[in-house]
Amino acid sequence: MRRPTRARLAANAALLVTAAAFALPLVWLLLSSVDANADLRVRVPSSVTGDNFDAVLTDEITFTPMLNSLLLCGGATLLTVVCAALAAYPLSRHRSRFNRPFLLTILFTTCLPITAVMVPVYGLFVQVNLIDTMYGTGLFLATSQLPFSIWLMKNFMDGVPMVLEEAAWTDGASSLQTLSRVVLPLMGPGLTVVTIYTFIQLWGNFFVPFMLILTPDQMPASVSIFTFFGNYGSVIYGQLAAFSILYSAPVLVLYVLISRRLGGGFALGGAVKG
Repeated sequence: MRRPTRARLAANAALLVTAAAFALPLVWLLLSSVDANADLRVRVPSSVTGDNFDAVLTDEITFTPMLNSLLLCGGATLLTVVCAALAAYPLSRHRSRFNRPFLLTILFTTCLPITAVMVPVYGLFVQVNLIDTMYGTGLFLATSQLPFSIWLMKNFMDGVPMVLEEAAWTDGASSLQTLSRVVLPLMGPGLTVVTIYTFIQLWGNFFVPFMLILTPDQMPASVSIFTFFGNYGSVIYGQLAAFSILYSAPVLVLYVLISRRLGGGFALGGAVKG
């Protein structure tokens, strides 16, 4: 067997192993959600049942936590995207020798583990009466996600030609009007990427709401998932799998709804004519 053939077979085998590592948990999730006797084994259920979904489709287990997650993560995502756009615009358009050190500092803050700052944040939230509040938790979630969102937003803004903004300024538009009516519409795919990435990161965040929200009725779905973990290591695997599928549905729906915009690129071809 020739060397290029062996290398190609080895690469294909490595890709198959990687694909199996991602596919097996998903297969287990789908099969266990309809198995009344689900455990950690990947197996086809002897009889398909919807009891697991019936057990979790209640206000206490699913509907209220999911609504809390949508309000918390949706509000934090909106705040993050707005602040990231306002912060990235001057970094993209005004050249300065401090831009790169500032961006590197922003990127460095994303490397700080969240556990390293939660103790002082918890003490601060207690002092300013933001503990156990949805808006306070959403504010901190947006703050924790903002540095990387600024970095992403700035890179996408760099792809919008300055000549379009200069034309808007000639017509009397202000900087804020130029940003909202020229730059952001033209970088729609980039704005979509930032929004999706931010929402996904916030949707799966467990530690922050677990520490800052104390009232059970305000817990998001990422924290209420502990309902399925009992004492002494017992886990209700079937209901856990069913709840995990429901918990993943909003992110999948969001991606499907805006996936067509992700492949469009920056449609600037006709924008500079005339």
